[in-house]
Amino acid sequence: MMAPLSWYIVLGVVLFVIGAAGVLLRRNILVVLMSLELLLNSVNINFIAFGRQYGDFRGQIFAIFVIAITAAEVAVALGILVAFVRNKSTLKVDDVTMMKG
Repeated sequence: MMAPLSWYIVLGVVLFVIGAAGVLLRRNILVVLMSLELLLNSVNINFIAFGRQYGDFRGQIFAIFVIAITAAEVAVALGILVAFVRNKSTLKVDDVTMMKG
């Protein structure tokens, strides 16, 4: 037996709001990256839930693409973060503006 679609939508909305709050309110770059992951995972939950509800596999395909793009984004972001920490020894978002040319 499957849970109702509304439960998945509510879960996705809650995760999206938590992720958006983390991106907007936190100053630590790692927390911002984790919040972005939460945003994308909430979208994946909704893709898969709607795909399951309507008997279509395209929601799962979109979710796999989002996961692949997210993995690439995290790899690039962590590489930039390592370079930044080596130069500035901080993880605060406000200090990133110091990297301007």
